Amino acid sequence: MGQDIRDLIFHHLKGKKYLAHISAQGEGILSGTRWLRKACERLGIGLKRCRKSGTRIKRGDVVATIEGNAKQLALGEEELIGWISKASGIATAASVAQEAAGRNLKIVSGAWKKMPSPIKDLVRQAIVDGGIHYRIAEKPFVYLDKNYVRMLGGVSRTLRYVKDMKGQTLVIQLKQGLLREALLAAQEGADIIMIDTGRKEDIERVDSTLKAKGLRGHIKIAFGGNVRINDLKDLKRMPVEIVDIGQAIVDAPLLDFRMDIVRKI
Repeated sequence: MGQDIRDLIFHHLKGKKYLAHISAQGEGILSGTRWLRKACERLGIGLKRCRKSGTRIKRGDVVATIEGNAKQLALGEEELIGWISKASGIATAASVAQEAAGRNLKIVSGAWKKMPSPIKDLVRQAIVDGGIHYRIAEKPFVYLDKNYVRMLGGVSRTLRYVKDMKGQTLVIQLKQGLLREALLAAQEGADIIMIDTGRKEDIERVDSTLKAKGLRGHIKIAFGGNVRINDLKDLKRMPVEIVDIGQAIVDAPLLDFRMDIVRKI
């Protein structure tokens, strides 16, 4: 490989070190600082101060103070901001969703599973930093998605196959034949019925159907399918306990940051 152009640009600054601030350019929830720390260690950058993930920040707030030589800080500007910008954007959207949902509606974002492996942990932690859950139920639980149901031969067979898994919360995803399958799921021991149609009217239909048969009881209804944060205004008034918001959270806009050299040290 050829010589790094930065070595040529900064040749006359050899031996000099600088102090820099990374500051927020918008308001939101800070996240991704664990990855920022790791990147600093790898690049040999000194991290003098860093705010905690989950902290609410506003425009102009300094979230990290770093020191290093010219090349280190040039490399750092390319990488450090990326980690916290993406994560903080997700955390901020998660926080907005939680605030919109109020106290009685559980908000989750399971879309981290669809992210590339290298950033799965970052996205998952950002969801938590924003104050919501990344799993539909507390462990231990079994999530039986639509493809499990198809391969195992339907709702009844699927739930019978897992009925001996003691202590597990059973979650089953339904998309088609909704009312019939919801009844079967309730009769076969499901704990959470996930309506993954994106149609709000399906919540009322499933709730009414289960109540008519005396099966609503302990069962929780979850809802998902292209849900937007604005939908929570209506959803929190409906008979649903859990709402899964995917793309609107994990694909949230970046929260912008900037790095400024403060002085030579």
